[in-house]
Amino acid sequence: MRKVTVVGAGNVGATCANVLAHKDIVNEIVLLDIQGDLARGKALDSWEQAPIDYYSTRITGTDDYSLTANSDIVVITAGVPRKPGMSRDDLITTNARIVKSVTQSIMQHSDNPIIIVVSNPLDVMTLAAWETSGLDSSRVFGMAGILDTARYRAFLAEALDVSPKDIQALLLGGHGDTMVPLPRYTTVSGIPVTDMIEADKLHAIVERTKKGGGELVQLMGTSAWYAPGAAAAQMVETILKDEKRIFPCCVRLTGQHGLSDIFLGLPVKLGRQGLEQIIELKLNEDELALLKASAEHVKKVIESYRQLDI
Repeated sequence: MRKVTVVGAGNVGATCANVLAHKDIVNEIVLLDIQGDLARGKALDSWEQAPIDYYSTRITGTDDYSLTANSDIVVITAGVPRKPGMSRDDLITTNARIVKSVTQSIMQHSDNPIIIVVSNPLDVMTLAAWETSGLDSSRVFGMAGILDTARYRAFLAEALDVSPKDIQALLLGGHGDTMVPLPRYTTVSGIPVTDMIEADKLHAIVERTKKGGGELVQLMGTSAWYAPGAAAAQMVETILKDEKRIFPCCVRLTGQHGLSDIFLGLPVKLGRQGLEQIIELKLNEDELALLKASAEHVKKVIESYRQLDI
């Protein structure tokens, strides 16, 4: 029996649960929130959708952690969303307390789950969940790069007037304005993107990608949810089906690119055991400099987190 828990029944968590239910690869999804009726209502709504969209996954809404027992995978989306004028880093105090509390509660009922963190600021929240869980770092990682590359690919598809299905892309670093999109590793059906678009237009797309989350906050007054929820669901699917797909994820580095004891985005292989391989690219000097600059920013946020003594 496959069981997945999604903690947080807000927009991102509910979307993740709903997208995952549609994939019909999980026996049970538990949608948990401190607002129990909100979780129960959204779970019921998704279950009532099952006869229409033709899936069998059972969805349970609750505020009771005992119902999460023996979860294979736990997706943590809990936390306050960004508001206009807020950076992801502004969320650190509130969300660190939430993520640590959630992780402690999850570990009381599941022995060795895989934990996927979505809460912001992503890199530091993943660190907090890993330290709190006591799990091996191959079983705790964050969803960021899949969302960021999706935005990058969507913007490129629009600019090139092609299907986003044919665009492959990669980016590294922290989840935020210091992320490092890599045009050198971006292709359209195998064709280097630099052969298909002018340098200034590509640069503008890269910059828009870096601020993609902020653009949506300005438009809607809150964080995005469709793409983040679907991105987390894709990670769950890849793990449960043991697909060995390669995605950029926020993981604990142990010397890659000269970086250690930090959670940062790099390409990884995901399979049934969680994080199965971290792929260290041959970066040029400019790319490596951008990655290290992103790492320095994340380290500063980690220092702020450490000073909170939560």
